[in-house]
Amino acid sequence: MEILAGLLDIVLRLDVHLGALVHDYGAWVYAILFAVIFAETGLVVTPFLPGDSLLFVAGALAALGGLDVHLLVASLTAAAILGNTTNYAIGRWLGRRYFDEGRSRWVKREHLDRTHAFYERHGGAAVVISRFLPIIRTYVPFVAGLAQMGSARFTAYNVGGAILWVGSLGYAGYFFGNLPWVRANLSAIIVGIIAVSLVPLAVAAWKARGEGRARP
Repeated sequence: MEILAGLLDIVLRLDVHLGALVHDYGAWVYAILFAVIFAETGLVVTPFLPGDSLLFVAGALAALGGLDVHLLVASLTAAAILGNTTNYAIGRWLGRRYFDEGRSRWVKREHLDRTHAFYERHGGAAVVISRFLPIIRTYVPFVAGLAQMGSARFTAYNVGGAILWVGSLGYAGYFFGNLPWVRANLSAIIVGIIAVSLVPLAVAAWKARGEGRARP
């Protein structure tokens, strides 16, 4: 419970904690933020790390002069690209090792083939859209690799999605971060960003529940 409370405090008071990091570590903050974004997008076990709110708050702090916004956006875009690429590579390696060699007992080969077909048709959109969906963005590149989505196709959408995600939220924080109302209500804005980003997940869960009840 203490760990959960600590994580919740970091997320809800991200502006305070990030400001302290800038004060204490200076330019090393770029490396710290790089590591957080890389871990959130590249490691299946860390979907709980802040992504959307972190980008916005980092942009807002850049507006106050603590960070260079262009260097910030460039470095975190690179982190997002490398994170997804790592996640995809892990999934692709597991797909070849366990499915191609017939070692999986829990997932049938035909199910993997269907997933592969889906990613070949719609995978690009999934890779881009998932960037803006917390938790989901951690798993989509892994599943894309598991389904053996073409590497060139994945890379193209991975790069495009990272530029859109980091650029839109980072520069939004930068351009609105100097507004007095934004400064005074940054914690509330963080909660709003989290809530809005979770809406698609809630809608999908509600639809899935409704479809489950409708089945005989």
